[in-house]
Amino acid sequence: MIVEIKRRERDAILQSLQAGLVPRLGLHLIQVGRKQEVEALLADLARIEQGGAAFRIVVGRFGSGKSFFMNLVRNLALQKRMVVIQADMSMERRLQASGGEARALYSELLKNLAIKNKPDGGALRNLCDGWISTLQYEVKQSGGTEEDVKKRIFEDLKSLKDQVGGFEFTQVLAKYYEGYVSGNDALQSAALRWLRAEYTTKTEARQDLDVRRIIDDENFFDSLKLLAAFSIKAGYTGVLVNIDELVVLSHRLPSTRARQTNYESLLNILNDCLQGSVRGLGFMLAGTDECLEDKRRGLYSYEALRSRLVENRLAGNGVVDFSGPVVRLQNLAPEELLVLLRNVRNVHAYGDPTKYIVPDDALEAVLKKANETLGADYYKTPRDIVRSFVGLLNVLEQNPNHKWQEFLSQGLVKPADKPLSVEEEIAREVPPVADGNEGLASFKL
Repeated sequence: MIVEIKRRERDAILQSLQAGLVPRLGLHLIQVGRKQEVEALLADLARIEQGGAAFRIVVGRFGSGKSFFMNLVRNLALQKRMVVIQADMSMERRLQASGGEARALYSELLKNLAIKNKPDGGALRNLCDGWISTLQYEVKQSGGTEEDVKKRIFEDLKSLKDQVGGFEFTQVLAKYYEGYVSGNDALQSAALRWLRAEYTTKTEARQDLDVRRIIDDENFFDSLKLLAAFSIKAGYTGVLVNIDELVVLSHRLPSTRARQTNYESLLNILNDCLQGSVRGLGFMLAGTDECLEDKRRGLYSYEALRSRLVENRLAGNGVVDFSGPVVRLQNLAPEELLVLLRNVRNVHAYGDPTKYIVPDDALEAVLKKANETLGADYYKTPRDIVRSFVGLLNVLEQNPNHKWQEFLSQGLVKPADKPLSVEEEIAREVPPVADGNEGLASFKL
C-alpha cells in the first residue's frame, strides 16, 4: 500500500537533512533504531503523566543524532497531551547568571511552547485561552454566570499560591482573564509578556499588572514548577523541558565560577526531579561525551553531579542500562543505516516506489563507500552519510542523464581530516581562557 507524502512534508524533511538539521515535520517517516532509548523515554513520559518527574541527559558525539532523538521524544510528548518547551543554550541563555541570562533562557523556552494543536511553538496564548474556555463551559453548563466563572478561576488557582512565586503567578493569570472577558488586548499582552519573562524591571510590571515580582535569574526553576502546575490545571498531562547544547556550560564558559554556579543549578533540578519534589515536570538535556566526562570542565568536574550521573559499571560491551539519568546514544547498526537510507529515498519519491531514482544496489554502494571513507566514524555520525545521500538524490533528479555510479568516485562522502575534540570545536568560535586567569587578557603595545 502506497502512503502518499505531501510535498510540504517531503521538502521540509529533505531540506533539513541536507543542511544537517533535524526536520520538525515527518520524523516518523525516517526514524530507525533507538528502540531501547525510546522505550526508556516513553517510561519517563508515563511517569510525568502520573504526576511524577523525570530528568535525562542525552549524550552522544557531534552528528550522532541527539537533536533528532530529542525531537522524536518531543513529538511523542505532544501526542500524550503534554506541553513541550524547548531552547538551545548559549552564552546569553543559561541556567544560572546575574545578568539576565537565566531569564533569557526561560523566555526562549516559553516562546517555543508547543501543544498538540499548535506543535510549532508560540502556544502560550492558546494554553491560557483553552484553560479559560474549559472553565467557562463547565460553569455555564451548570447554570452559572460570568461572576461564577470568575470565582471558579480564583478557586482553581488557589493551590498555586502555596508555591514560591505562586501569588504573583495567579495574579497575572487573573489579569489575563480580566482582559479576556473585557476584550482588553493590551492587558492580555501584558500578562503574556510577564509569563514569558519579558519584563526586565519590577517597576514596569507593577505599572502594567500591579504585581511586585517578575520572573528573573533567581527564580528560573520555581517558575517552571508553576508552569507545570498550571498546565495540569489547563487539562494537560505535564510539561517536558528540552534544552540542547549543554556543551555551552562545560566548554564555552571561560570562568570556573560561572560553570560551578550553573552546575549547582543543574544539581538542584536533578535532585528535585529524582527525589519526587516536583510534579508533572520532565527535563531532557543534550550534550557531548566530553561535556559529560571531562573531569576538568565537564559535568564530572563537579563531584556532586558526577556521583549522580556516573553510569552503571556493569553496563558496556553490549549490556545497556537506561535506568540512570544519562542516556548514551548507541551507534546505529549497518542494517539500521540501510533502512534509514531507504526511508529517505521513499520520502524523496513522495512515498511512491515507482518513482525511486536509485535501486537498492545504490544504497548498499553508498554505505560501502562511506565505510571505506569514514572508517570507524561510519557508525558514529549518520548525519554525514544522510547529507551525502540526499545530495546524490537531488543531483540525479536534476540530471537524469547521469547514473548514480558516476558520483561514488567523486567524493560522495568526505573523510574527516581529523576528529576534533569539543574544546577544538569551541576554539573556532571562542578563544580558550586558562582557568587560573579568568578575566585577564594578554596584549602588546
